[in-house]
Amino acid sequence: MTFMINRRLMLGGLAGATLGGSSLALAQSRTGGTINQMHAGQALKGYDPVAYFAGTAVAGREDITVVRGGGTYRFATAQNRDAFQRTPARYEPQYGGFCAWGMANGKLFDIDPVAGWEVRDDKLFVFFNAGILGLWRADRATLLGRAEQNWPRLNA
Repeated sequence: MTFMINRRLMLGGLAGATLGGSSLALAQSRTGGTINQMHAGQALKGYDPVAYFAGTAVAGREDITVVRGGGTYRFATAQNRDAFQRTPARYEPQYGGFCAWGMANGKLFDIDPVAGWEVRDDKLFVFFNAGILGLWRADRATLLGRAEQNWPRLNA
């Protein structure tokens, strides 16, 4: 399925707008210092953060978890959980697990943990969907700089 993205609509972050049936309404305006838990308190919507570094999006198990940053991370294996516990900062998604493109535009968007992610420079970035990931890749350096500027303000 292909989505046409109206860049002006996305940049405006209009509440109630949709993209492929997914709401872009902002659930919160600041993180409060916690990770993205828009999905019932689950970080990365229950996907294993360590698995991304092996090149795959893998759903974590309910019985292999770590609570950190105000949310629960799930893991596909006990080995992945243990690796995360040894060095959590290595595996945690950038910008608290909110959409990196949204962060660059001063917004806290939710993510698609299957189609909207990339590991770059040994960091995990997550995105609203594959189309938004494409926008990020098209202007990564500029957007990364803006996301870095916006993160301290939005992580309050």
